[in-house]
Amino acid sequence: MKKLVAVAMVAALTAGCQTIDPYTGEQKTGNAAKGAGIGAVAGAVLGAAVSSKSDRKKGALTGALVGGAVGGGIGYYMDQQEALLRQELQGTGVQVERIGDSIRLIMPGNITFALDSDRIASSFYPVLDSVTKVLIKFDKTELSVDGFTDSTGSFEYNQQLSERRAARVADYLASTGIERLRINARGYGERYPIADNGTSAGRAQNRRVEINISGRRS
Repeated sequence: MKKLVAVAMVAALTAGCQTIDPYTGEQKTGNAAKGAGIGAVAGAVLGAAVSSKSDRKKGALTGALVGGAVGGGIGYYMDQQEALLRQELQGTGVQVERIGDSIRLIMPGNITFALDSDRIASSFYPVLDSVTKVLIKFDKTELSVDGFTDSTGSFEYNQQLSERRAARVADYLASTGIERLRINARGYGERYPIADNGTSAGRAQNRRVEINISGRRS
C-alpha cells in the first residue's frame, strides 16, 4: 500500500507539470516535473520511515507532497520562462532551445540585420520587444548576446561586424528596461557555423544573433 501511494503521488505530480510544445504539439516533461518526481519519492520514503507503524501510510503521503513541492523548484523558474518565450516568439522565426537549465534563442540573419550591416532591421524590433517582455518578468537570469557572421569577407572584418551586431542588440535590450549588468555582448565572427557556408541558405543561417539565458551567478 505504501508503495502504491508513493507511485500514485509521483505520477500525479509529474502529470501536473507536463506542458505542450507549441512547435511540435507534443507533451513534454520539464525539469520541474522531473524534480517533483524525485522529491516526491524521497519525501515518501522519509515520511514513511519517520512515522509510526500504524501511521506510515499517512506519513508517506505527506512526505510525497512536501518532497514533490520542494523538488519541483529545481528548474521550475526556467521551465516557466521557456514556456512564455515560446508563446511570445511563435511564428517569428526565432528558434528556442532548452539546454539543461539554460535557454538559447537563435535569431537568423533574415530577421536581424541586413547583409553586411550592424543596423538593426526595423522588423526585428518587435521580436526583441517580445523577448524583453519576458526577460523583465524573469529578472533572475543573466544574458549573453552573441553575434555571428558567415565566412564571406576577411576573418578580422567578420569578427568586428559580429561584435558590433551583438553590441547593438545588447544596447537595445538595456534601453527597454533590462538591467545592463545582466547583459554580456560577444562577437564570434565566422566561427561556430551552424550550416554550410558554401550555400546561400547556409550563409543566411550562419549570419545570426543568439541570446543565451542562464541563472544569475550569486
